[in-house]
Amino acid sequence: MSKSPNHSRLDSVVLEARKQRELRESGYREHALKLFPWICGRCGREFSGVRLRELTVHHKDHNHDNNPANGSNWELLCLYCHDNEHARLLDETIRGRTTEDKTLATHNPFAALQAMLAKKQD
Repeated sequence: MSKSPNHSRLDSVVLEARKQRELRESGYREHALKLFPWICGRCGREFSGVRLRELTVHHKDHNHDNNPANGSNWELLCLYCHDNEHARLLDETIRGRTTEDKTLATHNPFAALQAMLAKKQD
């Protein structure tokens, strides 16, 4: 039984779509979305569905080539907090300050998350 030209074209389109999806999912954004809860690391807003596109991956060291598989250089930030972070960095650069000159933020909104999850499972 031979396939009609329409079926083989459809098969190739589906195959290409699957390859493209796998390529996208191998990107750092998709990886970060699998690693972390869909919550902005600064303001704490939760994201899901259509609004998930408003959640971005921020590179903590501002190096977009530094993408360790464990996500240690990433944090999920909403568009507003992400813009604020980069504006803050730009302001500090204009003022001639570097990250060594100031105290880095130490707040971690997920600090007790592991304990809360463990407690919930009990």
